[in-house]
Amino acid sequence: MSFQKDINKPVFFISLVIIALLSFVGVLWPDSAQNYFGAIQKWFVTQASWLYILSVAIFLIFLVFVMCSRMGDIKLGPDHSEPDYTFGSWVAMLFSAGMGIGLMFFGVAEPVMHFMSPPVGDPQTVEAAREAMKITFFHWGLHAWAIYAVVALSLAYFSYRHKLPLLPRSVLHPLIGDKIYGPIGHAVDIFAVIGTLFGVATSLGFGVMQVNAGFNYLFGLPQTTEVQMGLIAVITLFATVSVVLGLDGGIKRLSNINMSLAILLVTIVIIAGPTVLILQSFVQNTGSYLSDIVNKTFNLFAYAPKEDWIGGWTLLYWGWWISWSPFVGMFIARISRGRTIREFLIGVLLLPSLFGFLWFTAFGNTAIDAIMNHGATYLSEAVSSNVPVALFKFFEHMPLSSLLSMVGVLLVITFFVSSSDSGSLVIDTLTSGGAEEPPVWQRIFWALTEGLVAAALLGAGGLSALQTMTIASAFPIMILLLVFCYCLFIALRNDYLLQSSVQNHNTSVQYTKASVSWKDRISSLVNHPKKTEAKAFIDDTAKPALTSLANEMKKQGLAARIQILDPERVRMVIEKEGVEDFAYGIRLRRFVLPTYVNEEQSTYYRAEVFLLQGGQQYDVLGYTQEQIIADAITQYERHMHFLHLATSENVASKVG
Repeated sequence: MSFQKDINKPVFFISLVIIALLSFVGVLWPDSAQNYFGAIQKWFVTQASWLYILSVAIFLIFLVFVMCSRMGDIKLGPDHSEPDYTFGSWVAMLFSAGMGIGLMFFGVAEPVMHFMSPPVGDPQTVEAAREAMKITFFHWGLHAWAIYAVVALSLAYFSYRHKLPLLPRSVLHPLIGDKIYGPIGHAVDIFAVIGTLFGVATSLGFGVMQVNAGFNYLFGLPQTTEVQMGLIAVITLFATVSVVLGLDGGIKRLSNINMSLAILLVTIVIIAGPTVLILQSFVQNTGSYLSDIVNKTFNLFAYAPKEDWIGGWTLLYWGWWISWSPFVGMFIARISRGRTIREFLIGVLLLPSLFGFLWFTAFGNTAIDAIMNHGATYLSEAVSSNVPVALFKFFEHMPLSSLLSMVGVLLVITFFVSSSDSGSLVIDTLTSGGAEEPPVWQRIFWALTEGLVAAALLGAGGLSALQTMTIASAFPIMILLLVFCYCLFIALRNDYLLQSSVQNHNTSVQYTKASVSWKDRISSLVNHPKKTEAKAFIDDTAKPALTSLANEMKKQGLAARIQILDPERVRMVIEKEGVEDFAYGIRLRRFVLPTYVNEEQSTYYRAEVFLLQGGQQYDVLGYTQEQIIADAITQYERHMHFLHLATSENVASKVG
C-alpha cells in the first residue's frame, strides 16, 4: 500500500487543525487551560501513579530480556544490511535528540534541589548528597532511555524488517493487519504529530529562557519576553536551514558538533573542578544507582505517602519522557537501520545513560561540594530562584568562567537547533506517510510552525499550560507503548522461529541428482565470474528455473508468482493469507577481488540467495536449473516448517 506522494492528507490537515485550536486556547485562556490540564494531571498522579511506575518497569524489563535473549541477534533490516551511519555519528544523533538540552538545564539544578530538599532525611547532609545523586541518576538513566527505546525499536523493526512505513501505526500490524492504513492508523499518527510538535515547541519556549540567561550573564542582554521571542526566531531559522539540508547534510553534522562540545565542556569541568572527587563520586554514584535500582523502580512511598514529591519529580519525568517518546523514538528509529537489536539496545540504553551519569556527577557533585565545603550558597539560591541562571552561576565557581559560559551558551543553542530540526523531520515523516525524504516545502512549514507556536505561547504566558497538557497526554501514550511491547514480542518470537527453522531444519528428501559434484565445487572456488558471465547466469539459468518452479507450484494450488525486479535479480514469491509470505530470490552482488588472486580484473560477481529476511550469504552461480529448483524447494520446506512451529505455538497457547 502507498500513501500520497507528498502528504498523507488526513494526518496532515487534521493535525494542523487540532494544533491550531489548542494553540489558540493556550494563547487566549492560558490560566484556564493550565487549571484544566493541571487537574487532569493531578488525577493521574493520585489515582494512576502505580500504573505509571509499573509500566515503565515493564518497558525496561522487556528490553533487557530482548537484549539478553537470542532475539537480540535479529537485525533491524534484512540479514545482509549494514548500518547507515558510523557508530559515533549514530550515538551523537540519538543523544542530541534524546535529552542533550536537559543536561544543560538540570545538570546543576536537579542534584542541588534534591540535596537542599530530599524526599527522606535531613537536607544538606552527606546522606542527602548521596541520595540526591541516586535520584538524579534514576530520573535520567535507564528508565528514561527505555521509554524511548520501546518506540524506537518497535518502529525500526517493523519498518526495516517487515517493509512497513516508518510510522507508529505500523507497530499495530500484528493486531489489526492492513487496517493500519485506515482511520485507526491515522489516529495514532495524528496523536504522534501533535505530541511531537507541542513537545518541541514547549522545550523551545522554555529553553530560550536559559539562552537569554546566558546572554544576560555574558553581554548584559535584558531578560525579557521580547528578547526571548527574537531568540526563538533565530533558533527556528537555524533549525529550518538544518532540516532543509536533510539528515546527512544538517542534523548529523550538528549532532557531531553537539557531542564534541559536550565532551569538551564536561572534560574542562572535570579537570578544572575537584577531579579526584568527581571520578570517585562517578564510580560510587553508578554503583549506588545500580544497587538500588529495583527499590527505586517500584517505590511509590505507599507507606509514607509523598504524593507532592513523587508527582512533582518521578511521575513528572516519566510523563515527560513518555510524551516525548513518539518524537525521540521515531528519530532514533530513522537513524538505526542495519544494526542488530542487541547493538541497538546497548547503544540506546547504556551509552547515553553512562554519559549522563558522568555529566551529572561532574556538575552536580561539584556544585554540592561547593555548597557544603566552600560556602557557595549563591548556587543554592540561584537554583531556588532562577534555574536557567544556575548553570552560569556554577561556572563562576570554576576557573575560565567566561570561556565556560560561552561554550555553555553555544551548546544550549546547538542542542535546541538539533531538537527543533529533528522534531521537524519526524513530523515531516509522519505527515508524508513515512517518506524517507519528505518534500522540502513541508520541512520548512513544520519547522516554522514549531517556532510560531512556541513564540505565541511564550508571549501569551501559555507555555506552562502547554507543558501540563503535553505531560497529561502521556497516559494514553503509555497504554499504547504497552501494546507496542506486546506486538513487538509476537513479531520477534515469530522472526526467531523463522530464523531457527531456516538455519536448523534439514529436509528428509535428498536431491541426489541436484547435488553439486566435487569437481564443480573446485571450479566454483577458483572461478571469479565477470558481470557478463553472472548476467548470463541470471538470464539463462536462474529465471527459467524459478519460472518453471512457479508454474508447477501454481498447478499445485499455490499462489506463486515471479518478480523481475531489475536485470540483475529475480525472485519467486508465494503468498498465503494471514501468515508470513515466502520469497526466494537470486541477486547479483559485486565484490572486490582478493589480493591473493592473480587476475587482471579488479572485481567479480556472486549470485546470492535472498529470502524475505535478506541475504543468506551463499552463492549459486554455476548451479544448474535443477539444482536451483532443488535449493528453492528446500528453502520453501524450511519456511513451511517455520509456519508449522508458529501456528502450533499459537494453537497451544489458546488451548492452554
